[in-house]
Formats: sequence, C-alpha cells, structure tokens
Amino acid sequence: MNSIPSIISKHKAYFAAGHTRPLESRLNILRKLKQAVRTHEADLIAALYQDLHKSEQEAYSTEIGIVLEEISFVMKRLRKWSKPKRVKTPLTHLGSKSIIIPEPYGTVLVIAPWNYPLQLALSPLIGAIAAGNTVVLKPSEYTPAVSAALSELISSVFPTDYVAMAEGGPDVSTALLQQPFDYIFFTGSVAVGKIIMEAAAKRIVFGKFTNAGQTCIAPDYLFVHEDIKTKLTEEMKRAIREFYGPKPERNPQYGKIVSERHYQRLLSFLNDGIPLTGGQSDPNHHKIAPTILEQVRDDSPVMQEEIFGPILPLFTYRNIGEVIEKVQSRPKPLALYLFTTNKEIERAVLGNLSFGGGCINDTLMHVATPYLPFGGVGESGIGSYHGFDSFNTFTHKKSVVKQTNRFDFAFRYPSSKNGLRMIRKILK
Repeated sequence: MNSIPSIISKHKAYFAAGHTRPLESRLNILRKLKQAVRTHEADLIAALYQDLHKSEQEAYSTEIGIVLEEISFVMKRLRKWSKPKRVKTPLTHLGSKSIIIPEPYGTVLVIAPWNYPLQLALSPLIGAIAAGNTVVLKPSEYTPAVSAALSELISSVFPTDYVAMAEGGPDVSTALLQQPFDYIFFTGSVAVGKIIMEAAAKRIVFGKFTNAGQTCIAPDYLFVHEDIKTKLTEEMKRAIREFYGPKPERNPQYGKIVSERHYQRLLSFLNDGIPLTGGQSDPNHHKIAPTILEQVRDDSPVMQEEIFGPILPLFTYRNIGEVIEKVQSRPKPLALYLFTTNKEIERAVLGNLSFGGGCINDTLMHVATPYLPFGGVGESGIGSYHGFDSFNTFTHKKSVVKQTNRFDFAFRYPSSKNGLRMIRKILK
C-alpha cells in the first residue's frame, strides 16, 4: 500500500509524456492484449474454475469470448471514434467552426467485482486503453486465482507505468480511492405454447443460474401469469436437470458461492419461502442447488436486496398492470426480461418501466453485444460502457470554437450602439 502513491505518480508522468495517446500505439497495445488473452486462455479457464467452478464453456462464453469480441469491435472502429467531430454552430458564432475533440482523462482506476472477475476487469480496461488513458486495475480479493492469472497477463502486455495491478482487500481499495485519479470506474452491487414455454424456461434458467446466480443482471424475482405457472415451473425444473443433473450441488461443473459469508447469507434466504425445486446445499464446496421459491412475502429479506445467488422467488399475477405497478414501487432495476409474444404487453412494459437494459424473450444476452451500451439507471448505476460507450466513458470531449479572423461582429461588444437590439433578435 505504501507504493500506491508512487504508482500513481509514475502513471501520471507516463501519460504526460504522451506514450498512451498516439492512435497506432493504442491499436498496437490492444492487439497485444488480444493475443495475450488467447495465449493465457488455459490459465484463465483454470483460474475461473478454481475460484468459481466455472466450466470451460461458461468461462469462455461469459468471460473470455466476450473480452476477445470487445477488443475486435473496438479496434475496428477506434480510428473513426478518435477523430475530431464537426458540429453545428449557431448564428451568434457566424464565421466560426465548432469541434468536439475526444481526449483521454489521464490516469484512471478500474475496480472489478468477483462474479465475472475477468470480463468485468478487462472490458473497462479495453475502453480506457482505447481512449488513451493509463490504468490502475483493482481485481477482487474474493477471486485470488483469477487475480493472479490476470496479473500475469497484464504484466506480459503493459509496462507497469501504463497498466498496474493493485491486488488486496478493502484496505487497498480505500488507499486507492484517496489518490488523485482523473476518473474512477467501479462495477458492483445495489420474466403460449409448448415450444415457447420450453424456450422461455431454458432461457430463464440459463439467465438466473449461470455462475450460480452470481450475476448482477440475473433475474432477482420472476412474475408468471397464474394460468401458466404450473407449466412454466415444470419446464424450468426439466431445464435445471438438463443443465446441471439431478444433484446440481454435487456437479463439479456447477458454480460455487464465492465465500462463506455469501454462502451463509444465501442459506438464510431459503427460509423466506417454500422451495418448488432445489434448496439442497453442499457446505464443503459452498454450493446451493438452483432454487425456485414460492410463498415469498414482499417484505421478506430475500426481496430487500440483490440476491446474487441461485435463488429465484416466484410470484403470480393476473394482469400485466399489477406487475408494472410492483416493479415501479421498487428501485429501478439494472436489467429486466420480458417473455411475451403480445405486442401490447411489450409496449406497456417498455413504455412504463425504467431499467438499465434487458431482453425480450431472452436473458443476459444484451450485455454480449458491443453495439449496445451496458449500464444502470437510478440506484442501479451511473453511466454505461461496451463498444463505443467504453471508449466514450473514458474520453473527455473537449469543445473548441475556432473563430475566423476575416471579420468581426461589433454588436457583441459593449461599445456597440445596436448591440442589444441585434442580440435580442438573434437570441429569441
């Protein structure tokens, strides 16, 4: 921790020297980062399994593959994004040009969470580097194996004055937040026919129980129309067995809860309702089987905070207006998922509910496209990133007016006799 001020000082000097700003240098370092991710892929997969018991498929599809796609997307478009942009100029500035020049903030801090410890560390790093910043990256202390693998990867690509890893617990985060960073980026906490039903059940199960529910955009609760509750829950049970076997808590390919504290917190939630399925646990490996809870009260503990685990409270409704009203009564969600083929219901939900992002007839997949910004609204988050929005997040837009020297407008000066009349005419 004593070295943190020195690290920041060196980063600011490295930035001031202009090493991070040339476009070709940024493209070259992103190219090296992409190759390094590929080179270290086996180590990263092993680390993700060690910390979270992620299978190779899940590790690649939700972490490594998304990072590789993000780098490719950014590299293909960075040259265009980095160019100064001409914008309109009002009549009052006749003869001048207005330009927005994208420039990096300087030295930025990226604090990553533990639930997707690779993706949520490297995705913002990509945006910060693309914009021309130096970066201090603070991984989560709850995923030490990923942190170690990430440290090795980063050191193979970047000079320590360009990107530095700051490993450790809350004391390190506290010390970092006392430093004069130019920007801080933090990711963390605050639901027809047989075929359609089966697809919806699989997608809900996939979205909720991937990474053992430890996903910030996983569904926290499910509303299902009372007429199809039995059909949907039976399909969800079938999907759980298909994905994770008859005893998910014993499946080595099913994720574990990250720590004893989180494991005990989640176990306490099992008392807040009656399991329709699941509820089994393995204390030796911190695993809880995918669980659907019914008879849950709105004021129960499981409904008062982000669950961040494989427990899904289920409620029934009769009219979509009931659902809209209940969601509106809670803090704005980071994600919302609607399963319907009814266009009126779709319009009602999208038109009346505010949320960070989401899907119609799917879950999670809106974060897997670099064409869409990802972020929250209200209590669920500030700002957004992915693709252009990652570059945009770590970029200051410097506004410049370039005035002509060929003539001047005397009416704007205090000595003008008709100045006020002209200004009133223009600024109506």
